[in-house]
Amino acid sequence: MGARNHDDYGQASPHLRGLLRHFADLRDGIHGDWAVSRADKEQLFSAAVDYLDPYARQALAELNATLLLGSGAITATGVTQSPNGDSAAVWTLGWPEQERAGIMPITLEAFYGRTFHHPHLRGGTVGVWPLNVFCDDDAAAELPTLRAIAIADLHNLVFQRDYRIVPATTRGGAR
Repeated sequence: MGARNHDDYGQASPHLRGLLRHFADLRDGIHGDWAVSRADKEQLFSAAVDYLDPYARQALAELNATLLLGSGAITATGVTQSPNGDSAAVWTLGWPEQERAGIMPITLEAFYGRTFHHPHLRGGTVGVWPLNVFCDDDAAAELPTLRAIAIADLHNLVFQRDYRIVPATTRGGAR
């Protein structure tokens, strides 16, 4: 174990570099190039949330513009701490049809569970992805993942109700 440079994976595609760093974290028992303690990992998590924020907002804004016809509103919590010690940051996209249907908004979440070795990404209704973001380039490489999480979340919300929660399918625009 020792310090490593997160650029060591420069030959890999950007979306695979984060996954390689994630596996190296598990192998080496550290997060990033240096973090071993929970406090140090929390510091890196907070920085990752700051880097991710514009990309999470972009992924949700794209859905809002095209599928929700601009009717939605994006909210973000910043990093919060739960009573049990989990840390999370949540970005949501809510819109009138979703609220009337009584279902959750589209959700992107960066979370660092109290017992986890390192943080992850997930949606409100979809699984878990690695979160190894240490600079803006790392965050930008996660935009396709954030888009996929948001799209999968909306797809699952349609299953919870029906297609009518998506304005583009009821007000023209989708074919």
